Amino acid sequence: MPARPAPSTGFRLRNLALPATSLAVLAAATTYVGLVDPRESGHYPSCPYLVITGLPCPGCGGLRCVHALTHLDLPAALGYNALAVALFPLIGWLWLRWAVRTGRGEPRRTLADPRWLRALLAVVLVFWIVRDLPFGAALAP
Repeated sequence: MPARPAPSTGFRLRNLALPATSLAVLAAATTYVGLVDPRESGHYPSCPYLVITGLPCPGCGGLRCVHALTHLDLPAALGYNALAVALFPLIGWLWLRWAVRTGRGEPRRTLADPRWLRALLAVVLVFWIVRDLPFGAALAP
C-alpha cells in the first residue's frame, strides 16, 4: 500500500473549495430566509414534530430566528430560538477552524471530541424538554 503523502506546510487557496462552497450555500440559504419571511405561510414546510405533537422541537423557530437576525433584530431572534442564537457563533468557529485546517492541508478529523458532542446533545435535549414544560414557556417560539 502506498504511503499517504505528508500534509503541506503552506496555506493553499485551492484546498478551500469545499469550505468555500459550504459557506456559499449557507450564505444563499440565509439570504433566502432573510428575504422570504417564515411567518408567511406557504414558503416553508411545517415541523413534523410540531404538527404531530403540538409541541416545539429544539429547531422550531429556527427559520424565524435567522430571519430576525438578518434584519438585526436580536431580541426577536432570541424569542424565536435562543439555543440557535447561542450556537451560531460555535458553528462559525467550527467552520473557520475547518477552513484553516483544510487550507493548510492538514488531515481531516472529526468535528469535536466525543465528550463535547455528548455535552451538546445534552444541552439540546434539556432545551427541548424545558421549552415544552409550563415553566419554560418563555423559550418556546
